[in-house]
Amino acid sequence: MAKSYEASGVNLEAGYEVVSRIKKHVASTARRGCMGNIGAFGGMFDLGSLKYKHPILVSGTDGVGTKLKIAIAMAKHDTIGIDAVAMCVNDVLAQGAEPLLFLDYVAVGKNKPAVVEAIVAGVADGCRQAGCALVGGETAEMPGMYTEDDYDIAGFTVGAVEKDRLIDCSKVTPGDVLIGIASSGVHSNGFSLVRKIIYDNKLNLKEKYPQTGDKTLGDILLEPTKIYVKPVLEILKNVDVHGIAHITGGGFDENIPRILPEGCGAEILEGSWEQPGIFKLLEEYGKVPHREMFNIFNMGIGMVLSVNVNDVATVLAILNEWNEKASVIGRVITGEKVTIKDK
Repeated sequence: MAKSYEASGVNLEAGYEVVSRIKKHVASTARRGCMGNIGAFGGMFDLGSLKYKHPILVSGTDGVGTKLKIAIAMAKHDTIGIDAVAMCVNDVLAQGAEPLLFLDYVAVGKNKPAVVEAIVAGVADGCRQAGCALVGGETAEMPGMYTEDDYDIAGFTVGAVEKDRLIDCSKVTPGDVLIGIASSGVHSNGFSLVRKIIYDNKLNLKEKYPQTGDKTLGDILLEPTKIYVKPVLEILKNVDVHGIAHITGGGFDENIPRILPEGCGAEILEGSWEQPGIFKLLEEYGKVPHREMFNIFNMGIGMVLSVNVNDVATVLAILNEWNEKASVIGRVITGEKVTIKDK
């Protein structure tokens, strides 16, 4: 045992225990292309085994922001890893790519093996949902940088898509139909405002409110970000999707324009989908102007697909087979911005 290092606040033995605890979770994410074992200096993946003709690699990295503060306050750490995976794989999916591999980075103030295992178990869960392999990662114990109970997590993913199937949104055109796939809640964006609303109004994370139904506020907020990979990949096998927008930070106003060519706008019909009660709670207690909510939160829509009108029925049928709630929420129009209209 490195006594001198332990005196500085770093417990190497706890680090070894973490590796032992997480091996089974990492192994559960194995898929075709995986190479090597946990503990190597680099994660390896055999792209040739997948028989792509002209693969384009698409990568993404992200964290979960201050949603971590809610997880820490609730002492619930087994879902935050799903969020880390979701934020990355949903982004590469927006280019039409299949996520292949994932790496995580966890930084802690004090290495508590059971907590780290719960975090990584969530990462493994997210990887299984996305069909990608957890090929490596890093756990850093950083006393002095974080308090003993604090931690941070970030992720990185690589996906692949055939060059002629890459979604670059060049096909998006006025007249396209916008299909929205339901979110599971707030996902992992806007939590600095969420926490301010909770603090300012002295809301209790462990209490139930009319807008949260039979769940506590904390449980509603910790609902992990939905991972859309498998149903959307199925759609891509059957439909020429013109554009995909992952609705993250910046809500509708920032993310939908990312798939719109110059001269195109989007008309969204509010009321064409069900908005979860948590958004009503945040709007009411935070006194947030209703239109501004769409510039901050996903408002119940986690992903938007732009498709030809003739493909709408096929897309909705596939999503229904995958038990995803989805609906036509608007259309692409000639213009320059996102407009929200009452259905």
